[in-house]
Amino acid sequence: MSDHPADRRRFKRIAFDANTELRQGEFTWPVKLIDLSLKGLLIERPEPWLGDREQDFSVCIHLADESDINMDVHLTHQDYGQLGFVCRHISLESIECLRRLIELNLGDPKELERELGALIEI
Repeated sequence: MSDHPADRRRFKRIAFDANTELRQGEFTWPVKLIDLSLKGLLIERPEPWLGDREQDFSVCIHLADESDINMDVHLTHQDYGQLGFVCRHISLESIECLRRLIELNLGDPKELERELGALIEI
């Protein structure tokens, strides 16, 4: 069994392009969303990067249907000009939007149910 993080990943990431903002304190960065899952997201690191790794961030993903996915997130890794975040809190409305988005992109209701089950176990 491999110890590579991608091999241990329990949640499928979906590539998704949407207007996304990252916020921390007085700072707001428009960022490029690379992918997201039920548990977090990956973005390109904005420049200049002044984020404090010790403090949580909030992220807002603006969807085409004029709804938003809002999450409180924590920075877990910085590699190759990318920032990876794990979700700390998400509202019921936002999780429903994210669930629909994941469901549409997975194309397999059983896979979505498996991921939701894994999310509940955490």
